[in-house]
Amino acid sequence: MPMPNLELGKYAPYIWPAYGITALVFAVLVVGALMHARRWRKKAEELARK
Repeated sequence: MPMPNLELGKYAPYIWPAYGITALVFAVLVVGALMHARRWRKKAEELARK
């Protein structure tokens, strides 16, 4: 399988930061969703005990 061509020429200064920002936003969204799910599960278990 050939390696992908990652040479972006004169647009690299714009594209690589955009990729980085996108990855950061996805990471924040995943962490936020996991934290929300953890809080929801804890509250559901507390309600089930009552």
